[in-house]
Amino acid sequence: MGETRWLDEREARAWRGMINVMPQLTAVLDRRLLRDAGLSAAEYTLLVPLSEAPGGVLRARDLGRMVCWERSRISHQVIRMEKRDLVVREECSEDARGSMVRLTDAGRTAIVAAAPAHVAAVRQYFIGALTEAELDVIGPALERVLDRLPDDDG
Repeated sequence: MGETRWLDEREARAWRGMINVMPQLTAVLDRRLLRDAGLSAAEYTLLVPLSEAPGGVLRARDLGRMVCWERSRISHQVIRMEKRDLVVREECSEDARGSMVRLTDAGRTAIVAAAPAHVAAVRQYFIGALTEAELDVIGPALERVLDRLPDDDG
C-alpha cells in the first residue's frame, strides 16, 4: 500500500462540511416533519416513493432499494405504518416469497398534507442557503459521488 494522501485544507473543509451538515439538517427536518405533520422521518421516507409509484404500490424489496434500507428495517417500519393505517401489505402475485406495500387513502392524505411544509423547510434550510450557481454545481457533484459508490454487491 502506498503512502497516505492526506486531505488538504480545501478538501478537508468540504468533507467536514458534508459530514457535519447531513445529520444536523436531517434532525431539523425530522423535527419539523413530526411537529407540522405528525409523521416520523421514516414514515415520510416510505410514503414519498409509494405516493409516486403507479397505483401507490411497490414491491417491498424495491421500496427498500429505493430508500437504501435493509429488508428488516423495511419490514419493521411497514408493520408500524400498517398499525397507523398508512400502508397495507399484500401478497406478491409474481412471487409468493415477496410482498407488496400499498399506500392507503390515509397514507395518501398524510403525505399530501405533509409535503408542503416539508418542502418549505427544505427550501428554508437547504435551497435558500445556496446561490443559483451553487445549485447548478451541487446537484451534479453529488450525483457523481453517488455514481462512484459501490452497489449492494460491492
